[in-house]
Amino acid sequence: MKPAPFDYVRAGSEAEALDTLAAHGGDAKVLAGGQSLVPLLNLRLVRPAVVLDVNAVPGLDRLEERDGELRVGALVRLRALERWAVRRAPLLAAALRLVGHPAIRVRGTAVGSLVHADPAAELPALFRCCEGMLVVRSARGGERRLTADQLYLAPLTTALRDDELAVEARFALPAPGTGWGFAEVARRHGDFALVGCATLVTRGEDGRVARARLGLFGVGSTPVRATAAEAVLAGAAPTPGRLRDAAAAAAAGLEPDGDLHATADYRRRVAAVLAARTLADAVERAGGPS
Repeated sequence: MKPAPFDYVRAGSEAEALDTLAAHGGDAKVLAGGQSLVPLLNLRLVRPAVVLDVNAVPGLDRLEERDGELRVGALVRLRALERWAVRRAPLLAAALRLVGHPAIRVRGTAVGSLVHADPAAELPALFRCCEGMLVVRSARGGERRLTADQLYLAPLTTALRDDELAVEARFALPAPGTGWGFAEVARRHGDFALVGCATLVTRGEDGRVARARLGLFGVGSTPVRATAAEAVLAGAAPTPGRLRDAAAAAAAGLEPDGDLHATADYRRRVAAVLAARTLADAVERAGGPS
């Protein structure tokens, strides 16, 4: 199929992009990597009056580490972020290797994946696990900063307003003594996951869990932060029994949908298994007393 007719605007500056969004609002769609938008256009699942191309906007391709955060501009490609993460953020690197296929990652953008808000995608769940923040701007002036907990409202739906442009995503980088775990179940490599889990565990000098964070995907209408599991682990020795209790708590509150790929009960049971597996991996990588 071919897209419905639309006007094409290639913005040469952030101000021009913001003015275009202000003028057209919900009738405009932003094109960065296009790996989600273009298929939706071709299938006519979206029919914008205007496609706003931001690839010529200077300053949106910055990728830097500052003040304990990873700052990712709206035009940073997934592959560029993957290469950076191999040296500094292994959890992020592990997740990115499973995002689609290399050809998709070469063109697709990290911020685009975040704001597309597919609940089965890896990056939105990782964004919640890493307590991320999205920086958005509009022609009305100023900027808003949306935490990962505030951003996701429903499948493919975020708290961004029609006239706002997402310009940067910020991920909190793990503190020293933090281990990580990542696992997902998919029918084929590159497919969206049926269920997945990202985990960070920070151990104190006494070996107890100083902090734990779990993000789950494919198990609800939005990416899930498993706060009940985190509470089970806080201040506790990470014994096998405690990790099993935390994994059970992570799955207990889930309300996944069933579909032709997997039942809701299957997703819930797999979530518990992956939570236990990634917690064990994170504790091992964190080191500390046995």
